[in-house]
Amino acid sequence: MTSVKQFQVTFDCAEPERVARFWCEVLGYVLPPPPEEFATWDDFDRSLPPEQQGSWCACVDPSGAGPRLYFQRVPEGKVVKNRLHLDVRVGTGLVGEERVAALESECARLVALGDDDNESCLVMRDIEGNEFDLD
Repeated sequence: MTSVKQFQVTFDCAEPERVARFWCEVLGYVLPPPPEEFATWDDFDRSLPPEQQGSWCACVDPSGAGPRLYFQRVPEGKVVKNRLHLDVRVGTGLVGEERVAALESECARLVALGDDDNESCLVMRDIEGNEFDLD
């Protein structure tokens, strides 16, 4: 049996590039370079049929350690709690006040990126309402 060497996490969303850029900020990820024959992603996007323009975006861990994140446009909005969520591990190895301070600091940074109505800062939402945990 072959073991999985790589995987990507796929998000359904309304605005793929906007959500991808949000997660780049959260995780320190970057947009990969456009295909060789294009100077920019905008050039690539303009080469697609109109109905496919802006239909997806991806981001990658610049160190290569984390999975690729892929964002695809879907027509329906988020209706209920997402069945998969990410745990953003900022408090690993910390205890007590030091852990709380790290969580609060990261919460404040992420609130500035768009999660403006969360009370606890442990369960947060991205800019399209998908939940993720600060851990």
